[in-house]
Amino acid sequence: MDSFIGKIRSLDAYPKINEDFYSRTLSGGVITLASSIIMTLLFISELQLYLNAVTVTKLVVDTSRGETLHINFDITFPALPCSILSVDAMDISGEQHLDIRHDIIKKRIDALGNVIETRKEGIGAPTIDRPLQRHGGRLEHNETYCGSCYGSEGSDDHCCNTCEDVREAYRKKGWALTNPDQIDQCKREGFLEKIKEEEGEGCNMYGFLEVNKVAGNFHFAPGKSFQQSNVHVHDLLTFQKDSYNISHKINRLTYGEYFPGVVNPLDGVTWTQETPHGMYQYFIKVVPTVYTDVSGHTIQSNQFSVTEHFKGADVGRFQSIPGVFFFYDLSPIKVTFIEEHISFLHFLTNVCAIVGGVFTVSGILDSFIYHGEKAIKKKMELGKFS
Repeated sequence: MDSFIGKIRSLDAYPKINEDFYSRTLSGGVITLASSIIMTLLFISELQLYLNAVTVTKLVVDTSRGETLHINFDITFPALPCSILSVDAMDISGEQHLDIRHDIIKKRIDALGNVIETRKEGIGAPTIDRPLQRHGGRLEHNETYCGSCYGSEGSDDHCCNTCEDVREAYRKKGWALTNPDQIDQCKREGFLEKIKEEEGEGCNMYGFLEVNKVAGNFHFAPGKSFQQSNVHVHDLLTFQKDSYNISHKINRLTYGEYFPGVVNPLDGVTWTQETPHGMYQYFIKVVPTVYTDVSGHTIQSNQFSVTEHFKGADVGRFQSIPGVFFFYDLSPIKVTFIEEHISFLHFLTNVCAIVGGVFTVSGILDSFIYHGEKAIKKKMELGKFS
């Protein structure tokens, strides 16, 4: 038994030295104190890293199909009234959403940015005083009102009872409404008068769009839009204005849900128009992003980068639609962020590396200083040190 214990004792890699042979120095004490502080700070840093989740980033090819893109926006136009402002969306697949109204709110604002009135899309409720019927006569007490669409009827029983109905029927036909003052519904509702009353007002428009996950654009522009000879145009003659100020501030623009760490480069961006006419364009590259938190909850969202360009026009005529256009394209690469905790074994390994590394380096430094001092003292005793 004693021989076995002796063999075990012979394997001791840490032989002990009698305390009588210890030589304690001032430099050794300073190095010990400094190394202890360093080890403590590194241990605390490693402990915080262990207790908090870390985010691992990966790049993969986006193989998803048939998904949609959720676009949230909040944009303020200080010089465009709500009654003339509309939003359209279209993509390269040919799908178009013109004069979108659902899931969108408009707020009228004054020159100081104060809210005047909050309302959904629409011109307003008409005041009917014996309006003109489709057959040309005036509404009698025993008749049901069915207003004329002025040749833009979609069917024999199609009625246009409001100015907005007439404008929508014209839009579907691809016609421009050039003379609203000659339309009975628009005259009764005071369409042009309302536009003149809102002169000098602005509009804050916010909401969201749900579009196909393919390249496309959405834009904010005055007038109703329609297709004419396969060209996208806006009916600007209705408002009888010479120029449109498309100065704007993007309060918020996101492509998907919020996730921790996301940066939206257009939030808070302001642009002021200095020429009478023009189109402001944002070219956006959308990067699909998946964020998975430490509990396993996954958020499907997007990040984006952007460049800007202003396309002007000659004074007195429109070469391009006045408005703010957002052209977006999708990156084929998807970014994944995964939150995860460091394993305990990894934490233990790092702590051992910290303690062992600092202890070894401080030992080497102490040995260097100790032997250096001894050599200097010896030379001084021999009178060789100068």
